[in-house]
Amino acid sequence: MFWYFVAQSTGILLYYSSDMDYTIDDVIKAREALLSEKSSKEVKELLRSPQFGALFALLKTAPAEQKSQLGKEVNALRAEVESWAEAEAEEAVEPIDVTAPWAPNTPTEKRPRLLDSSLGSQHVLTRELEKISEIFQRMGFAIEESRQIDDDYHMFESLNFPEGHPARDDWDTFMTDDGLIAPAHTSTMQNRMLKKYRANLETNEPIAVVVPGRTFRNEDLDARHEHTFHQVEGVYVGEHIEVGHLVGTMKTFLGDYFGKEVDVKITPFYFPFTEPSFEFSLTCPFCEPEQSDCAVCSGEHWIELMGMGMIHPNVLREGGINPEIHTGFAWGFGVERLVMMKNNIEDIRHFNSGKLEFLRQFGGTR
Repeated sequence: MFWYFVAQSTGILLYYSSDMDYTIDDVIKAREALLSEKSSKEVKELLRSPQFGALFALLKTAPAEQKSQLGKEVNALRAEVESWAEAEAEEAVEPIDVTAPWAPNTPTEKRPRLLDSSLGSQHVLTRELEKISEIFQRMGFAIEESRQIDDDYHMFESLNFPEGHPARDDWDTFMTDDGLIAPAHTSTMQNRMLKKYRANLETNEPIAVVVPGRTFRNEDLDARHEHTFHQVEGVYVGEHIEVGHLVGTMKTFLGDYFGKEVDVKITPFYFPFTEPSFEFSLTCPFCEPEQSDCAVCSGEHWIELMGMGMIHPNVLREGGINPEIHTGFAWGFGVERLVMMKNNIEDIRHFNSGKLEFLRQFGGTR
């Protein structure tokens, strides 16, 4: 009997020529006619050919004792014709080195014409991330890149979340079957930064690092929440560092970013990796003071921008730093939320929507 199998998920194609002995004259004649047209017609045309139409019509009128065999042979013939397309496609593909750039694999005359870069522009988030990094660089911070996959130690243990700690339940994270984690915050880089730059402290230089990166959470999507978004982590460690330094740093950054002094509110909060901990909020630019139905701030008139606080002594120790000598602060803010406030964007979902009418507002995209 004719059969074939296509394993699309693995990219493997197996196809077999028919070894069915067609016994019904009408099927044999139809196959011969299809074979004669094989070189001049596409398979999809053959499958809609009068030969198949006649066979399907014959199925309706065939005697009961012949229908089973006729049905098998018609199905086998249809499968055989479908396999012709797979065979032709397989023969047409030339092997290439999939690890090489396209240029070595493609003859010069067949290389694609690249689009003129003037036809597009940077995504608004890329542009704003560059501006944020540039501001912090001018303030004396080094810029490091975050990761998009990490482990339990850097996501939890190094940040004072021991195994079984109830605060782990607050982080609804994406995990792989082998225990790797899509970071829910850029704080996963904090332990690495403390260890990488702790030598600065020996020369009386501070640890001053900013880490932008993409983060992931199992969120219910709405105007303020996305499952994939960007954060900027900041770490500063030195001698005699206090909360006032943290607040002053953030107000300096925000004043530069917005081009004016901004109204802020600092509220006590809890994070396992900082003590004391705070939420840092800005006034909502999308509603009036008396409005109670704002879709962005839910009528609270403040938008929580970041979590921050003094780095917990356990986190410093885990990074090889003596908290009796050195103290520091850390923060993490959402880039999308900051850009929303700056540009009066009312819905965070716009950033990943791919809508050109949205993107054209922030660059030269045509």
